[in-house]
Amino acid sequence: MVAETTKPDEHLLPIRHSNADLFICDVADAVLKDLMPHMEHPFFALSKKPDKKIRRYEHNGEYVEIVPSVKGLATIYDKDILIYCISQIMHKLKRREPVSQRLRITACDLLMFANRGTAGKDYTALCEALDRLEGTRIKTNIKTGDEEQRSSFGLIDASAARRKHGLDGRLLWVEVKLSDWVFNAIRSQEVLTLHRDYFRLGRPVERRLYELARKHCGRQREFTISVETLHKKSGSQSPEKHFRHMVKEIAEHDHLPDYRLVFNEATDNVTFYNRERWWDEAPLPSSEDVLPPLPTEAYEQARREAPGYDIHALESEWREWWLSSGKPKLENAPAAFVGFCRSRNKRAPIQRAKETAWEA
Repeated sequence: MVAETTKPDEHLLPIRHSNADLFICDVADAVLKDLMPHMEHPFFALSKKPDKKIRRYEHNGEYVEIVPSVKGLATIYDKDILIYCISQIMHKLKRREPVSQRLRITACDLLMFANRGTAGKDYTALCEALDRLEGTRIKTNIKTGDEEQRSSFGLIDASAARRKHGLDGRLLWVEVKLSDWVFNAIRSQEVLTLHRDYFRLGRPVERRLYELARKHCGRQREFTISVETLHKKSGSQSPEKHFRHMVKEIAEHDHLPDYRLVFNEATDNVTFYNRERWWDEAPLPSSEDVLPPLPTEAYEQARREAPGYDIHALESEWREWWLSSGKPKLENAPAAFVGFCRSRNKRAPIQRAKETAWEA
């Protein structure tokens, strides 16, 4: 059960399609999924206005360079299309159905899934979003799966749209071909589940802060980070002073899904607290629907296998991977977790000499 926000509706967008389940079967059943690299690093512009500035973001030996097209950078709202595609592919993988980089999407289904309107302007905005996703080029050395790609690539490789012939010119469907980099990350299970209310967050910075909380706090009790580092990781182009004000406002409203945000003015730190007290409800080892709590020895061994990593963040990823993989039976859960950490470190080792922790 996902914990609700303390002020669920006051500062969230209204639910536009309350009867969506009656019209969308597979779409409604699909759990929202997003790529961990997309949540970890600022790939998307936090603005509705065209942003045509080249960005470069570096940390711990990893870099992301984002080059916009003449129509501007892909925005965090354009990302809704990718979330839809990722969610659909993961849903099919869970049901052991074949998947492909190329997806044909009913435009109305996508708009309803993302809690958007279905007027003519919304279909036009959808086509513009596809143009920005296809036109934005990425250069990075961030690994997906066991591969590191340094060449330039797009978030999607190609797109097409079919409109109804006639006076209204209504958009019927769009076809999207995901880039190799994105599809490789999906196949490698580098995904996390998002709360449904993600699409009800109206401001770009709210969505970005939720993504960072989901990635770094995960299922831990709490996660603390300095405002300076949070500003850097968010990708916000606002001055730090203005960003700090927005963070204070979000903390006051307390409407982020899954997490409570607390701003400490004395230390200039932000702490995300998990709303769901899952750690107080230790699952039974015999249950097939949950993984057992891990012993202390497993954490100690995992730290040796993945030096420099946040072990509890890796545990969150491992549990999410287990869920999204259809809850396979594990004869030895602690050993499986240690193996997961070993594999992660093998393909993406962290050099201690370059470490500067994100936490304040």
